[in-house]
Amino acid sequence: QVQLVESGGGLVQAGGSLRLSCAASGTIFRINAMYWHRQAPGKQRELVASITSGTSTNYADSVKGRFTISRDIAKDTVYLRMNSLKPEDTAVYYCNADVETTPKNGLRAYWGQGTQVTVSS
Repeated sequence: QVQLVESGGGLVQAGGSLRLSCAASGTIFRINAMYWHRQAPGKQRELVASITSGTSTNYADSVKGRFTISRDIAKDTVYLRMNSLKPEDTAVYYCNADVETTPKNGLRAYWGQGTQVTVSS
């Protein structure tokens, strides 16, 4: 089994910064892409950023230039650095990863439990 545990959320004023972390643990043969999503109250979950095993990145238009996704492959950990935060960034942030637990099993998506980010105006 694979667990993803997020940390680093909290309350911050508009214009401030936070860094989220998500560590994967368990039976891991290989992690392919890793992602950060968020879900605001009353809204659908949206993809915020992604990073491949080759460290290519993609971002939602709403966070480009403010958020940076990175990963430490040796530690099976993905980060999201969030700068110039806005009240509209308030949401529960979730990480997920495409993981092979053994060479035979193929890739499967695993999700963390989420961490709350609240940006006050």
